[in-house]
Amino acid sequence: MSLKNLQSKEELASKLVPGNLVVLHFWASWCEPCKAMDIVLAQLAVDTPHAQFFRVEAEEQPEISEDYEVAAVPFFVFLKDGVVVDKLQGANAPELANKVAKWATINAAVNIAAAAPASVGLAAGLTTVHEAVTKQLWAPPVSNGKTQQQSSSVQQTETQSQTAQKPDFPKLINQSPIMLFMKGTPENPCCGFSRKVVDALNAEGVMFGSFDILSDEAVRQGLKEFSNWPTFPQLYVKGELLGGCDIVMEMHESGELKEVSHTPGIATTNGGAGGGHGNGTSDSKARFEQLVNEHPIMLFMKGSRTDPRCGFSRKVVDTLGELGVDYGTFDILNDDTVRQGLKDYSNWTTYPQLYIKGEFIGGCDIVLEMHQSGELKQVLLEKGLLPAENIDQRLKKLIHSSQTMLFMKGTPDEPRCGFSNKVVSALREEGVEFGSFDILTDEEVRQGLKTYSNWPTYPQLYHKGELLGGCDIVLEMKDSGDLRSMLES
Repeated sequence: MSLKNLQSKEELASKLVPGNLVVLHFWASWCEPCKAMDIVLAQLAVDTPHAQFFRVEAEEQPEISEDYEVAAVPFFVFLKDGVVVDKLQGANAPELANKVAKWATINAAVNIAAAAPASVGLAAGLTTVHEAVTKQLWAPPVSNGKTQQQSSSVQQTETQSQTAQKPDFPKLINQSPIMLFMKGTPENPCCGFSRKVVDALNAEGVMFGSFDILSDEAVRQGLKEFSNWPTFPQLYVKGELLGGCDIVMEMHESGELKEVSHTPGIATTNGGAGGGHGNGTSDSKARFEQLVNEHPIMLFMKGSRTDPRCGFSRKVVDTLGELGVDYGTFDILNDDTVRQGLKDYSNWTTYPQLYIKGEFIGGCDIVLEMHQSGELKQVLLEKGLLPAENIDQRLKKLIHSSQTMLFMKGTPDEPRCGFSNKVVSALREEGVEFGSFDILTDEEVRQGLKTYSNWPTYPQLYHKGELLGGCDIVLEMKDSGDLRSMLES
């Protein structure tokens, strides 16, 4: 069976008959990982004759994409008897081969009485599909130093596939008697919470191992489930989870951390390295402590929230606006003493810098990453800084957070679908300033806005709280010259 292009929703419906296993590959022509996975799927289609395989161009078939909740490509959907039985997100070739083998084998077993002898051979041979595909795509280097299928997209797929193996968490957390899973390294922490725990351990004078969860997404996501603890850092002592930053700091201040960490089998150093906030005097330290606590959420930035003076500051302002929280700001361009001194206080050399209840969170990249993963919202909820509100109140606040507001897949700098990209380009060509919200980062907003606006697809463009429409309407308004006059009104 070959891999075919699916042209319509009606054609798909005709294939969803009892006894049929159908595999859909949602792809986009501009997506390099899709091209690599297409090679895999074509081979699987040949080796799995009792299943049907189709490509669906996600942007050209928006109704089908919405039906199966396609958020990004490549994306695979497995249907048996017209019912979704499995899905796969991302360019993970071994997992795709395993899922095809699993469902094709089940399908063959169900129909074995009516099957031709070849189907028995299929069921027996499917276990080798993964090996065959892997061999084809990731052959070892030959004498000229190149692989048989060497391309940047395949190399990316290989990297992703290597992280697909489930980590051995008991082994990881017991690599050292005291083991810290953190963002960054002890020498270069990448978030304020990780830095505080490192400082506490150094102050206790104990030796500890660490693992940078930013370097391995499988560990980062899997450890949350393994420990039933949703945030990082996470500190383990002799294989037992102590907790995150707040718990560790409370134990440190009460003396419990010393009791736990200074036990037989745990090595100590010759005195702690100490916590400290740089080399400032006690007076300057007191001033900075006062500044970072002026507001429960405090942003040190270039410019103001209404007039950010750099792109990084603007991104953090937009993020806090999306969350709907109140916060204070300090324009470091107006005070060079604070601008230079805060770098020493936080041991962080760039701006913006975000503090929550006096604790340093990080700069632009860390704040955006925490927002996309949901960790920033979790921290704000834990600190009692995110007001509880129903979805309609939240949506109304988001829609009015900017005079012109675009709800899209991805960000203006990195759109995650062609329709969103087209609307961003149209707005920029018209010279319009606009806010945006990435609906891929928040399922509640993604589903709720469809009902709120009575508009089933994305992107959605709003002006002064009113829905203008989606991609087609925005492009029509641009072509007719109505878009600029509407948005300038």
